This record gives sequence, structure tokens and C-alpha cells, in this order.
Amino acid sequence: MTDATTRAADVLKEHRESIDRLDAILVYTLGERFKHTQAVGQLKAEHDLPPSDPAREAKQIARLEDMAVRANLDPEFAKKFLNFIIDEVIRHHKKHQE
Repeated sequence: MTDATTRAADVLKEHRESIDRLDAILVYTLGERFKHTQAVGQLKAEHDLPPSDPAREAKQIARLEDMAVRANLDPEFAKKFLNFIIDEVIRHHKKHQE
């Protein structure tokens, strides 16, 4: 192996380790987020509130798109990601109301 190849392998390893740490952060963060949304769902069920709040959802999507732009992340991807999460949360909220 050449020095350049060795250095490339080291840099690749560092990037992959960072990706693994970030994946763990994402998973644990989503787990924490869902704990809170489940509590919200339970509260909504107990007080006969609708499982979705379209005005809040629209505000959250706009907020996330703005953050995505500032983070150099494709805002369309961010919007799809949040919509996926919102759909999952609503699905859980509806299960609590059944």
C-alpha cells in the first residue's frame, strides 16, 4: 500500500466512524421525539382532541425547510422526512383513540 492509499483508508475510516455516530444520534433522537409525541397522542386521546393539527404541521414543515436551507440540506428532502415522521405520529395518535 502506498502512503496515499493508507491515508485515504484512514480518512475513509474516520468518515465512516462519524457516520456511525451520527446514525446513532439520529436513532436515539427519533426515539426521544416519539416518546414525546406518544405523550401528546395520549393527552389528545384523553381529551378527545383530533389526532392531527394541520396548522402546526404546516408551521413545522416551514420551520424545518428553513433549517434545512441553513444546514445546506435539500429542503425538499427535509420536508419529505418530516412528513414521514408526522404521518407516523398521526398513525400512533389514531391507534390511541381506537
